[in-house]
Parts: sequence; structure tokens; C-alpha cells
Amino acid sequence: MSLQQDCPCGSGSTYDACCGRLHRGAARAVSALELMRSRYAAYAVGDLDYVFRTWHPRTRPDVLDPDPTLTWTGLTILGSGDDWVEFVATYSRGGTAGERREHSVFELRRGDWVYVGEAD
Repeated sequence: MSLQQDCPCGSGSTYDACCGRLHRGAARAVSALELMRSRYAAYAVGDLDYVFRTWHPRTRPDVLDPDPTLTWTGLTILGSGDDWVEFVATYSRGGTAGERREHSVFELRRGDWVYVGEAD
């Protein structure tokens, strides 16, 4: 992805000024919402290493495998709080549209926000 293209998270900023700086380690997410947006963008650009690094070690899978048939197409934030974000992420898989709705929970761990999982 070009650093000057719009960020996939939908912020209206360029990828470089928004989530790209987090992906390359030039900045840290300052909130659960910023981390969630950056994780969505990482999925969208195929940076699964970033997704893995920002997942709580207690809940993350051993391996993240890319799905070459899936293209993330949009993100809508439905609500957020200090340690949670509710969102809808849309995608296309083999020409068929779909969406993922989630109420995600995050934790500030040693100064870094990490994704814990879906709220029960």
C-alpha cells in the first residue's frame, strides 16, 4: 500500500499519518479505539505480524494464517469506551459481501494497548 493512500481504517488521513506509523513502530496506540482501527488496517493491508504483536498473549492464537480470498472493504465504529470498541467490518470473499460485527475488549498492558477478545 502506498503511504500516501487513504488509511483503510476510514479516518480520512493517509495511511502513513494514521495506522502506518503504528504498524512500522514509529508510534504506539494511545487508546483502545486507535488500536482497534490500526488492527483493522493491518488486516486490510496484510500486516498479520502487527495483528499478532497487538494481541494479548493469553488469548492470541499460536499462528495467524492469511486468507487470500478475503478483502476487507470498510470499517464502521458503532461505539467505544475506555477499554472496548464495537464495530462492523465489511469484506468481500470470492465476490460475496459479508460483515463481521464485534464488541472487542482491550487491555493496557505494560504501557501498550492489546486486544484481549470479544466481550461475552
